[in-house]
Order: sequence, then structure tokens, then C-alpha cells
Amino acid sequence: MAPLLEMTRYAGTALGLWLTISFPAAVMGFEEPKEQLWEAARKGDLQAIKDALKQGADVNAKTPYGVTALHFAADKGHAEVVKLLLENKAKVNEKDTFYGTTPITWASSHNHVAVVEALLGAGATGGQSILLGAIREGNVAMTKVVIEKTKPNELALSAALMFAEKPEIVDLLKKAGGKVAEKPKDSKVDFSRFAGTFKNAETGDIVLKPSAASGLDVEAGGRKVLHLNADKGDVFKAEGSPITVAFQSKDGKISGLTLKMDQQPDRIYQKADPSATAASTPPKAAKVFPDPEPVVKKPANWPQFRGMGAKGVSDGQFPPTNFDAPKGKNVRWKTAIAGLGHSCPVIWDNKVFVTTAIGKADATLRPGQYGDVDSVNEKEPHTWQIICLDKQTGSVLWNQTVCTGVPKLKRHLKGTHANPTPATDGKHLIVSFGAEGLFCYDLDGKQLWKKDLGRLDSGWFFDPDYQWGFGSSPVIHKNKAIVQCDAGKNSFMAAYSLTDGSELWKVARDVVPSWGTPTVVEGPGRDELVANGTKHAMGYDPETGKELWRVGRLSEITVPTPFSAHGLIYICSGYSPIQPIYAVKMGAKGDITPAAGATSSEGLAWSLKAGGPYMPTPLVYEDHLYVLANSGLLTCYDAKTGKKVYAERIGGSSGYTAAPVAADGRLYCVSETHGVRVVKTGPKYELMAINPIGETCMATPAIADGMLFVRTEKNLIALGLPKPSSPR
Repeated sequence: MAPLLEMTRYAGTALGLWLTISFPAAVMGFEEPKEQLWEAARKGDLQAIKDALKQGADVNAKTPYGVTALHFAADKGHAEVVKLLLENKAKVNEKDTFYGTTPITWASSHNHVAVVEALLGAGATGGQSILLGAIREGNVAMTKVVIEKTKPNELALSAALMFAEKPEIVDLLKKAGGKVAEKPKDSKVDFSRFAGTFKNAETGDIVLKPSAASGLDVEAGGRKVLHLNADKGDVFKAEGSPITVAFQSKDGKISGLTLKMDQQPDRIYQKADPSATAASTPPKAAKVFPDPEPVVKKPANWPQFRGMGAKGVSDGQFPPTNFDAPKGKNVRWKTAIAGLGHSCPVIWDNKVFVTTAIGKADATLRPGQYGDVDSVNEKEPHTWQIICLDKQTGSVLWNQTVCTGVPKLKRHLKGTHANPTPATDGKHLIVSFGAEGLFCYDLDGKQLWKKDLGRLDSGWFFDPDYQWGFGSSPVIHKNKAIVQCDAGKNSFMAAYSLTDGSELWKVARDVVPSWGTPTVVEGPGRDELVANGTKHAMGYDPETGKELWRVGRLSEITVPTPFSAHGLIYICSGYSPIQPIYAVKMGAKGDITPAAGATSSEGLAWSLKAGGPYMPTPLVYEDHLYVLANSGLLTCYDAKTGKKVYAERIGGSSGYTAAPVAADGRLYCVSETHGVRVVKTGPKYELMAINPIGETCMATPAIADGMLFVRTEKNLIALGLPKPSSPR
């Protein structure tokens, strides 16, 4: 979703929710009878609604996020429930306290026409915004309902005509009184002066064009998202949106613009050189970089998510810089993996381990950046498997079925039932399938023990009906398998004996669901088990589970995994509006959250309020911290101070879910559908190569023994230069 389109949605165009929603559900510990009311509203149960109201439930009772029964019913499209709630004096324009949206926003974003009709009839505001959204999406039924219920004036209808393309919608607007605006003959504004491409590294490019009538049309991602009308001087106002655009000039020519919007920071765009490459054209490497010689003195293991210590770095392994999987260039082997799984490959000696969940043959993933929070409810039996492959050839050494049955929970559109990555210490292989259980195998495929972790219902904090699947990977520390289980209810951190699976300790966590993996940081004075979270990230004693320190707050959805470098522990999250980066000192104690206005504390070296990534875990390579956003924005910081070094877009329009990894001066960034970008490490940005993969990829790759191991939707691919026939 283009960033400007997201902003216009937030401003009320009702094209859908502007926020990129993609993971966790809230702790919904509500008391009767209001909890019954909310559940009945979500299910569309009219009788249960009546019963809850008779028992004294407040029709406008709010969840911790300010959601009412009317929000839930409108979101699910239960028109009769909506009408019943309105009859009982439900507040039609009540805003939730997190997104600031009213029930009609949710109804219109899901195209629930009958619900929108009922809400507008009860006095819901925002009709003009919904009208514009329906027109842009070519939704005739929604357009008709909004016109009939709100009866827009001629000015509003004429403005809406500027966005109409579908003939049926054009006719509706004209019949209601809209008129096609003609360009004023005596207009003194030269709109062509303001036209061009304007760039912002963080939000992407926008294109401004003179409108056929008057003013300027704004396009983002190839789609018209705004119409600007001249206001005063070089200031324009957006049609049907609280957005103002102020242009800047240099030497008499437009040099940039500032986009201003209510409750959002200003966005500054620089005008691009007309001769520059178009925004839609992917970047190209400036020159061809040679591949490192494939001579590895000591093959390294990659024993867990992101390798040793979750750092994502493995020097001395020399993976290739250049490859082309579809054409077979520098492909050592390619092995088909049945089912779906985002678990990353782990490597010990000559064995590679992956997990998968096999359901119906046509099960797929939905890549890309979008705001759909929906779940995939698969009712057919699944088979969960561990697959062990030969590192050098890709041949399957063994394949074990771990469990079978219908999945206990639904998965996200981008998720799978095999998200967590295994962990191994060379003797034990710990595998988590979330609600399906925790399992321990030896490296020859023999099951040693198993553990039921409970329901682990992880989904959207805003509405527990949306289940997204479990994502946290297990870690091994000494004689313990440690798991972080943040779910809608009864979240916990626990350690189990590697020998027999017996519980060594277990501590409750007061958090909403999260998908990050914990990390054990080995320090000079003590080891620290670090776990990300919503209210706080915390450090625990890995031997007892006792809390050592905490820092917060983080975003409502936390995915990135903590890791350490330079005596600091890096923790971040990126679900808007809270997107911090924390650099915690090893050995910290107590609550080290910085005071208001401060960026450090006794246990905190530095912090940033913005810049944290939503999905990909950052990494530190030598002196720099690299943060890759879902959008493909790569930001480099000084790892010791947090000072920004550069921010560049690396391309890959579908977005990034996989965490970057690095080796031997090269940073590998795996796009969901546009291959692998290789970036040279250091203070100067330099794109070294763009390498096709040819498949959807959301799993973080592994590095070992001259190869980059990439898990795609259907295969595991080992990328590496041909192995030398004899030692050099």
C-alpha cells in the first residue's frame, strides 16, 4: 500500500484502514455481561445481544482499546445486530481509542453496504469520505447508498466526479446534481509549474499532474489518491481531506513540497530531476561486484533463528554475491518442500533442518503490503513435519511426521502453521508448532519428548476473532529449551529440561500477543534472557526466570527479535504509532525506561522514538546498525550512538518480511517476491546486486559453508558458487 494512500485513508477516504496491520491480538479479560455483549456482536447473535442488554450490559461499553459492540458488529457486517444496537442507543459516531475510527469506517472498509446504510440513517458522519472511497474503488452499490442517505450538495458531487471513472458511477453523480467542472479560462495559476515527481525516502514517491479541469491530481503507486485545489500563493488544499500541501521554490522553480495532515508529522518531499529514473523502475547495481572465492576454512553452524545469538551474521562463510535461481546460476541445489512454512533453515555440521505444515495442495500465501487483518480458516487435516537434508546435496536424509490433525487455530493471510524456526545444540532439535505443541528430537530423527503449550491463541489485539498463528521460535541455553508464548490470554515464558521436557521454571507475562523470539545474551557478569513485548521489553535470569530489567513502551504488535553487539542489546518494534529503537546496556537493572524527553538512562545507552521496523529484525555488522523496513527502506545508524548514517530505498515493491543477514561485508535482504538485494556494508550505501529467486519468500535465510540457504514458498534453495574440485 502506497504511504500516501495510507495517509489519505487515515484522513477519512474509507478506502480501507490506512494502517499496515499484520500481527497480534489483545488480552481480552473482560467481565460479564459486557463481554457477552461484545462476543455476541462479533458473532451476529441477536438473542445473545438482547440477553446481555437485559442483564444490564452497557450498549456503549468499551474494550481497553475503546471498541464498542457497534464497532464489532459493523466490522463483521451484521446488519441486523447493528440495527438492534442503534435502537438501544448505541453511539453511532463513537471512536475507538487506538485507531480513532468510528463503526462506519470498519463497515465501509469491508464493503458492508447494508451496515453503512443503517449507520448513515442513524446519523453517522463521514459520508463524503466514504463516497470518495467507493468512487475510487468503482463500488456502484456503496456509491448509490451514500448518495441516497447523505444527499451531498452540488459542490460535493462535482468534486467527487473528478475521481469517477466507472460509467455507472458517473451517471449516478450526474443524476444527483454533480457537474463536470470546466477549466477556468481566466485561471492565473500555471498548474504545470507544480507538476513532477516528488521524493521522500521514508514514504516513497508521489507524482503530481495538472488536472483535466483545474488544480492538481496526486498519484501514488500509479493510482490517483488526491485532488489539490489552489488556496493561497503556493499552498494547495486537498479535496475531501484535511491535507494541505505547501510548495517550496528555489531560483524561481519548484524544488519541493511539505505535506501537512492533522495529527501526523509533516512530510517533506524533494522534487526529482525530470531526467532521473522513474519511481516505478527498480534500482540497479552501479557496477558488477565479483563473488568471493568459495573457500571456507571452517564451516560454521547456524543453529537457530538468525544463527548464533540471533545476530544474523556469519563471517568467513563467503556466500555468493551474484546468483539467479530461475536460471540456475550459482544454485548448488534446490529441493521441493511440501506444505507451507516460514520456519527458517537451521544448520548443524552437514545437516539442514526445516519444518512444514502440509494441508490442502492449493494452500497459498498472500504476499505484499496491505491492511487486511483477516484469517485463513483451514478445516482439513494437516501434517506437521521435520525434514532433514544433506547440506552439500539437498537430498532428504530423514523426514518425521511430528503430529497430525485439523489446526487448532486459524492463520494469517501471510502466515503459516509452521512459522517458528527450530533450534539445535548439536544433540537436540527443539521444534515448536505453537498450539500443536513443543517437541524434542535427536539429530537422527528420534523423538525424545513432547510438551503441550496450551491454546496460544495469537491474533489481532483489537479483535480476538482474528487469529494469526504462532510465530516465536524456541532457543536453547545450556540444558534448557526456552519458549516465549505471548497469546491473547495466559501469556508466559518457560524453560524445559532438554533431557526429559520437565518444566524448570515458568513466569506469567502481562502482554498482548507478540511474534518475536527471545534471545540469551551472554555477558561478562551474567547471562540475560531478553524478550520483546508490548508494554515493556524485559531481561530475565535464564536460570530462574526472575526479571532483571525492563524498558518500554513498545508498539502494540512486536515482531523483531532482540540481539546484542558492542556490549548493547538492541530492541525495537515498528507498528505505528509507537516505533522505538532501544540500545540497552548489558547488566542493566530495574526499570530503565528513559524519563520524558530523555533518550538514555543508567541502563540505556541510547534510544530513538521512531525508526523501529515492523517485521524484519535489524542487525549490527561491525560499527553499523542496519534497519530494514517492510517498505524496503534501509536505514543505517552508528551502532554505538544511534546517529543516522543514511536511509535508502533498495526496491522490491512487494515488501520485506524476512530479516536481513550478513557475511563478509555483504548484507542480504530478501524481498517477498522480488529476489535478494545485496548491499555493501559500511557507512556509504552501495547496491551490489539484485538476484532473482522466482518465488515468494518470507523466511529469513541462513548462511553456512559458502552458501546462502533461502526457504521459498515451495522449495529450499542453496545458493553458492561451484565448489572447487581441490583445495587451494
